[in-house]
Amino acid sequence: MDQVWWRKQVDKPLFPELEWSRPETRVQAGRLLIIGGNGYEFKAPANAYGDALEAGVGAATVLLPGSMQKVVSDIFPEAEFAPSTPSGSFARESLASILDLSSRADGVLLPGDIGRNSETTVLLESFLQKYPGQVTLTKEAADVLIRQPLQILQRQHTLLVLAMGQLRQLGSAAHFPRAFTTEMGLVQLVESLHDFTERYPLGIITRHQDHYVVAVNGQVSTTAVKTDQPVWRLTTAAHAAVWWLQNPTKPFEALTTAVHSALKP
Repeated sequence: MDQVWWRKQVDKPLFPELEWSRPETRVQAGRLLIIGGNGYEFKAPANAYGDALEAGVGAATVLLPGSMQKVVSDIFPEAEFAPSTPSGSFARESLASILDLSSRADGVLLPGDIGRNSETTVLLESFLQKYPGQVTLTKEAADVLIRQPLQILQRQHTLLVLAMGQLRQLGSAAHFPRAFTTEMGLVQLVESLHDFTERYPLGIITRHQDHYVVAVNGQVSTTAVKTDQPVWRLTTAAHAAVWWLQNPTKPFEALTTAVHSALKP
């Protein structure tokens, strides 16, 4: 059967018109809000900030827990701060600040280092419920939500950048009839993600058998990986968030192009 919904990207981008039509100035290139940090750990949001600038975002703001303000404000002047718990993660009182900043952004990225505090989990759930815009989640930020995934499974404008283990947990929690495993073949994974993203409105990027796999609205693309990239989720998520906010009506094309962009040396 001809799988017209499966596109393969090799050496050149599948959708070169997106690269040709990129915004010519920073003012036109969109705004991204990056939310992360826990205790005194803010490596993920700081790296995501650098990756987003490299991907061509117009402006990026990083929101960190207030517990870091004294330590971080001098070395990371781009950061803003929201109320934190005694342990240094985001408190529920942060919701107003997050909603305010996200209302002025074109997309939101949660790159990890979010902590596993139950109060922070409730905060993220509340934010996703109230904020209607684009949200990209990866690493620990995805972990805290895929265990009880009903909200993100039904949420529009949501992208998950997941390792295969996380994808397995998501599929299991969603009671998807086919298991996502590291032993499955690439064709089987592609077919399963086609069905999964036809059933649920979220987008997924994962990596399996030397391929990146993008799935959105039943459309799937695969991109061959020629070099080893043991740390890939953060960079991929940042590029995906940027390309997506710059092409909001073409999520499949944007995320497929973002993978190619993230792989450039």
